[in-house]
Amino acid sequence: MRRTKEDASETNRQLLDLGRTYFGEKGYADASMEELVKEAGLTRGALYHHFGSKQGLFEAVLASVQQTIGERVAREAEAGTDPWDELMRGCRAFMTAAVEPVHRRILLIDGPAVLGWEVWRRMDEEHAMRHLKEQLQQMQEAGWLLPIPVEAMAHLLSGAMNEAVLWLAALPEYEQELEQTMVALEQLMSGIRVR
Repeated sequence: MRRTKEDASETNRQLLDLGRTYFGEKGYADASMEELVKEAGLTRGALYHHFGSKQGLFEAVLASVQQTIGERVAREAEAGTDPWDELMRGCRAFMTAAVEPVHRRILLIDGPAVLGWEVWRRMDEEHAMRHLKEQLQQMQEAGWLLPIPVEAMAHLLSGAMNEAVLWLAALPEYEQELEQTMVALEQLMSGIRVR
């Protein structure tokens, strides 16, 4: 029986979805690929055919998580009333999505540990940092921000948000602290705002 591209695509999607669940709930080290393929009704060979290894599946899951979060950030930012509001809405959307347990574990804990810092940073650059730099650059060109080095500001802002998410995620009730973090972030960022 010949497999079609649609079959392969469905298998790929199924492995990614289950991978997100397993890695998010159990962590990379404790996620059993035997259990995953059994639950999917597939063979271990199918996993290796599509992703090469457990780490290959994890990297694809991380990219998927980054894409999901990026889409949420873009959606929220687009609802802004002006460039500043767009930036703040995007920052809130990132922190809200990243602090969710399944995302936090994959994105901020296991991601750098499993793939290494350089690979993680490259993926972050492709999925998040590039958009943040573009937003800051556009705001600066439109007169919303002081003439500061955009590259440096993007790294500072990204690092601050990643650290805040790790801190928030360790709290049993993080919602109130998320609100306080947004107040602090906006106050911090107001130092480079022109309008």
